[in-house]
Amino acid sequence: MPVSRQRRFPRSRASVRDARAFVRQTLSDWGRTDRTDDLTLCVSELATNALLHGAPPGREYCVSLTLDDSVIRLAVRDSGDRHLDLDRPESGPEACSGRGLPLAREVADDMGVTEHVVGKTVWAAFKSAPPTESPGGSAR
Repeated sequence: MPVSRQRRFPRSRASVRDARAFVRQTLSDWGRTDRTDDLTLCVSELATNALLHGAPPGREYCVSLTLDDSVIRLAVRDSGDRHLDLDRPESGPEACSGRGLPLAREVADDMGVTEHVVGKTVWAAFKSAPPTESPGGSAR
């Protein structure tokens, strides 16, 4: 049976750091640490995009993690009206920004966007190894 956790974050720069900590803690609690670096990188990029382009002033964005067998799904939902096309690059080779989504696509096993009546959810899926062993020798 899938398990999940979610947390809302305010529209502030510090929230990206807090979103990374949320992901690291959740993965540790679940004993699924083999993809921590990939998931931390992705949540950093997706949360930054939600903060800069998706969450209007005064609103929050939501980060959720779902573990279903060997797949971890990271999702970042915002309430902005900006359409996102993962198949079209955001910038050219000389641009100073716009590399976050292509980077996230590179490390994730699958990625997509779900449009809602209000806002969107950008998600990334990661295949994960079985739970890590705890120091006592039993799986969490």
